[in-house]
Parts: sequence; structure tokens; C-alpha cells
Amino acid sequence: MQSGERLHLIGSIPLGSSEEVFRTLARELGPHLRRMPDGETGERSRWIYFQGQMLRAHPDMEIDPTVPPFPFVQWDGKLVREIPQVRFKPGVDPDTVTFATGYDQAAAASYAAFTRLREAGVIAKGTRFQVSLPTPHSSGYLYVSSPARQTYFRVYERALLRALANIVKTIPAADLAIQWDVCQEVLAFENYFKDRPADYKKQTFDMLGRLGDAVPAGVEMGYHLCYGSPADEHLVQPRDSAILVEMMEGIATATRRSIDFFHVPVPKERTDEAFYAPLENWKCPPGTGLYIGLLHHDDETGDRKRVAVARKFIDDFGLSAECGWGRTEPGRLPGLLKGHRAAAEAF
Repeated sequence: MQSGERLHLIGSIPLGSSEEVFRTLARELGPHLRRMPDGETGERSRWIYFQGQMLRAHPDMEIDPTVPPFPFVQWDGKLVREIPQVRFKPGVDPDTVTFATGYDQAAAASYAAFTRLREAGVIAKGTRFQVSLPTPHSSGYLYVSSPARQTYFRVYERALLRALANIVKTIPAADLAIQWDVCQEVLAFENYFKDRPADYKKQTFDMLGRLGDAVPAGVEMGYHLCYGSPADEHLVQPRDSAILVEMMEGIATATRRSIDFFHVPVPKERTDEAFYAPLENWKCPPGTGLYIGLLHHDDETGDRKRVAVARKFIDDFGLSAECGWGRTEPGRLPGLLKGHRAAAEAF
């Protein structure tokens, strides 16, 4: 990775507005960022939670009375919350249903602030505006009951691609980077969802390939693989990076267009070689960068140790946190920025 692209930010930043995010990132990390997210502020601060609200309020959807609420638990068994799941109302033709995801409107509003600050010299020329988007599986696995899920995937994908089309019409390709947030898919590979379909791998790769191919040439495009952080804790603690490697290779095979980057997470305590070893045999597509999410809050010594271990198995990579910062305690933000800057300058 070149010096100007050593860091990657997943998307969410615990600040009040996109302008505040842009100013903070430009000041603290600007020389090390190739692309800059808007912080996913406001209703997006809890990632896809607002999509669940949209579905429960949608006139064509209803709470499915035939299934119990979904227990959303993290790795240690702690119940984060119980989620009532929805279905299409009886008599509704799913092919007539439309979902207003809101991602295109949010991108347009943030891009206006981004260009204004870039023109004022606050944001460096050449920095891309990063839009992070979920997949149909993201909301489908959490908020939609199993009997309705396969149909929902198709309907929501249509809505999501419509939002993407609006985004690429609004933002010039040379200014734009699209990141697909791949979380529930990783959890499905880890058997977190006991009702995953038998062909979940094929479904996942086919869908992620379609999403990637929908991003026009000239727009940067990558995939963030995630183990979730609803309470700033993983939902599953991975044994090693083998599933992440399997998924990166499967996505690359399914995607016809070039992939500019992948991001993979690393838990804080993983300074052992066993976690990173599968990366040694990763079949990296030509021109694809890898960001390893091994930077953690207030742990510069651990950051250096994790970088050193990772280097034993892969030569060229950039640095990141394991997930977005939107669910973390806002008071930790200065420490996260400081740690990222220190790592970029030392790497």
C-alpha cells in the first residue's frame, strides 16, 4: 500500500454530522486516507437498525405471528435484544413492493458537504467519497422471518440496486468508492443462523457477485467482511481467518468486475500466528488491496504486535479497525484516531 492509502475506515464515526466527520478525518488522518466515509451519522449510526424500523412500518409488511422473536446474542451468550421478524402481508404481491432504503438520499446530502469542503481545501484533492451499503442478507437474516426470507432477498436487492443507481448518477465515478458491508453472510458461514439454507454459500457468492457487478467501472469497489458489533463486541469469535479467506476467494470468483479492496477483521487478543496463517495461501486477485482490521483502541503495543505477526503471512496490506466506530463509546474517538495515525506513520 502507498503512504496515502495505508488506512481504511469502515464507515461509522460517533460524531454529529457528516461535515463534522469530514473535518475531523481530514485533520487527523487525511494524508493516510484514499477514501473518506461520511460517518453514517443520524439514523444510520446503528448500521441497519433503521432498515428494521422501515420494514416494521411498511404498509405491505407485518410482524410474523408464526415465529418467535429472534434472539440476537453476541459471542459470550449475552442477549443484545430480541427482534420481532416481519413477513409480507397475506395477499400482497412481492413483485409490486418497493422499499425506500434511504441510502441514496443520505449519500447525496453527504456528498454535497464533501465537495464543498474539498473545494475549500479542507479535504485533499483526489480523496474519494466512500458510500458503505448493506446487502439484502443484512436485514433479511435479522428482520425477516425464515418463510418470507428468500422472497425478501429478491425484493430488497431490487430496491438496493435502485438506490445504487441513483448514487452513481449523483456522484461522478472518479469521486466515488462503494463498500459492500458483508456481515450476516460471514455469520451464516459460522453457523450463527440455524435456519440458513442448504445452499447458503452459493446464494451468498451469487448475490455478492451481482452487487459488485452493478458498480460501474471507474468507481472504486470493495467488500468489508464483518463479525458484527451491535454492542461493540463480536457476535462470533472466529477460530482463525480461514472462513474470511474462503469468502474473499468466493466473492472474487463470482464478481466479474475488478475488486479494489477487501477488509477483514481481527479480534484484539489475536496476536497468535494461527489466526493469520490462512492468509498466506489467499489467492489475491490482481490489483486488489487488503486492509486488515487489527488496530484497536488504546493498544499501540498490541497493534504493533499484530502487524508483525500478520507480516509473517502476507507482505502487502493496509490497516484498519476491525469494524466501524459508530457503536463504540464516543469518548474513545480521540484514542482511535491517535492510534490509527501512529500506526500509519510507523507502518
